[in-house]
Amino acid sequence: MDLTVYLAGQIHDDWREDVKKIAKEKDLPLKFVAPQTNHDRSDDVGDAILGKQPDNVHRDDAASSINNFRTQVLMQKSDVVLALFGEKYKQWNTAMDASAAITMGKPTIIVRDQSLVHPLKELSNKANVTVETVEQALDVIAYIYE
Repeated sequence: MDLTVYLAGQIHDDWREDVKKIAKEKDLPLKFVAPQTNHDRSDDVGDAILGKQPDNVHRDDAASSINNFRTQVLMQKSDVVLALFGEKYKQWNTAMDASAAITMGKPTIIVRDQSLVHPLKELSNKANVTVETVEQALDVIAYIYE
C-alpha cells in the first residue's frame, strides 16, 4: 500500500529532500507532494497567470489564491500531512497548512522542536501526533506497515 504524504512547511531549504532520503532508507512506499518550493514561482504565479497586478497587495493576493488552490488539491489527495515547524523562518504557512489538514480530517503529524512546545500547544493538541524530528515522523508512518 503506497501512501501520499503532503510535506507542509517552509520552502527555503531542502528539508523535504532529507525526508525523501530517510523514507527511502527505511524502504517506505511513500509518494511525496508539497507546496510550490520554487519561491520565485510561488510569489510570481499570480502575475504569470492573471497578468501584471497593480501593486504588491494585489500581487500577493493573486499569488495566494492560486497557491491555496494548489495546496488544497494536493492536500485533499494526500493520505497523511507532515507539517515541519522550523526555527529559521516565520512559520505562518506551516501553521495554516497544518490547521487546514486538521480541518479536512487528514491524519496529521507535526514536527517541532522542544522550543516550540508552548507556541504550538493548541495546534499540537489537534494533530494526531506531534514529534520532535523528521525521523520520528517517518517512524510513525512506518508503524502503519507493521
